[in-house]
Amino acid sequence: MNKNTRRDFVKKSSATLLAGTLGFNIVKANPYKHKLNADTLKVGLIGCGGRGTGAALQATNAEDNVVLTAMADIFPDQIETSLKNLIAENPAKMMVDEDHKFSGFDAYKKVLASDVDVVLLATPPSFRPAHLAAAIEAGKHVFCEKPVAVDAPGIRSVLETAKKAKEKGLALMSGFCWRHDIPKIDTYNQMMGGEIGDMHTIYTTYNTGALWYKEPKAQVWTDTEMTMRNWLYYNWLSGDHIVEQAIHSIDLMSWAMGDVLPESAVGTGGRQSRTEEKYGNVFDHFSIIYDYGDGRRGFHICRQQEDCSRAYTVDAMGSHGRAYIDVFRKHYVNGKSGEWNWEGEKSNMYQNEHNTLFKSIRSGNPFFDGERMSNSTMLAIWGRMVAYTGKKLTWEEALHSEEVLGPNIDEYNWDLDWPLKAVAQPGKTPFV
Repeated sequence: MNKNTRRDFVKKSSATLLAGTLGFNIVKANPYKHKLNADTLKVGLIGCGGRGTGAALQATNAEDNVVLTAMADIFPDQIETSLKNLIAENPAKMMVDEDHKFSGFDAYKKVLASDVDVVLLATPPSFRPAHLAAAIEAGKHVFCEKPVAVDAPGIRSVLETAKKAKEKGLALMSGFCWRHDIPKIDTYNQMMGGEIGDMHTIYTTYNTGALWYKEPKAQVWTDTEMTMRNWLYYNWLSGDHIVEQAIHSIDLMSWAMGDVLPESAVGTGGRQSRTEEKYGNVFDHFSIIYDYGDGRRGFHICRQQEDCSRAYTVDAMGSHGRAYIDVFRKHYVNGKSGEWNWEGEKSNMYQNEHNTLFKSIRSGNPFFDGERMSNSTMLAIWGRMVAYTGKKLTWEEALHSEEVLGPNIDEYNWDLDWPLKAVAQPGKTPFV
């Protein structure tokens, strides 16, 4: 799938389906072309939106002996749409029969109870800590999308689960896809190998437009369903956009700083252009400063605002030069050896993730991303905390916060009336 994003894949597949070029009845028999054998790895997908659909395609493309056999989502229509899109791309690998399509809030348990070997966790991030814990308890290898939690108690849960995964010898791969992008790997090798000297300042951006909003069509949605289908706009489900989306840039910052944790953070943010009630309680912009000590700083700016200039960049400055990345376009270093521009053959970073994951499972040396994915997620949560409260916070203060944003996993149901917190006001919203 030679696309820049999984969203492109979903758009392409949906367009094909809408055009009527692929009817489900026509391809219904195609999944059973793959011949199962003792070496076949069975995959279960939990969360059948665009991200999960893309991950399922890449997982089944990772090698010949991988098939998708079970799917779960709270919405049955999400499962059907996802499966049709996947069958359109690789029918021989999609072996999900009617008995292995599970819907509802407890659907993840049914996937884990099946005979899958690997699970893909791609639900809204509020579910991630509980789903991950259940998957590791069930002895499954895991690919989990970023972020891995929405609050500090969730991070502490994930860290405990990661320890168990390591003890059990289970693979744990996160969706921090830029770590698997060849141009960035090569560029980071240059700048972290001493080409720009000692790193002292890094500036990252994730400035984009507004994202989707799902309006009910012919059917009438309850308040709970409306919230779940538009989970991006509720911080107890998404963690806010600095955690759900801009976290990629924060992970790039952490990578450049050698994954050493900052000492403190301070910042601001707000809600200026996306103020309607339908957008829940999330901000539309953040600006955070991470203090690494000894004069080293990480600056991060992100926004989701229409008709504004966009930027998705990494600008790293060291004692002997500079490295600059425009994420989809340019990879440049000007250091001790002069100017360097990345030139090479690109590959699909999403596919690279899964190739690495499945190769590690086969080799008996499982890939493990537990601590790194937790720390990068916590950096973003920390950024949200300092912006919401207006307070300067240390890493220890943030990590040991007792604020729980959403309900316990067993409390989710279709009558859920979770109280929506007011939009945060820096200086007035307390740190918990």
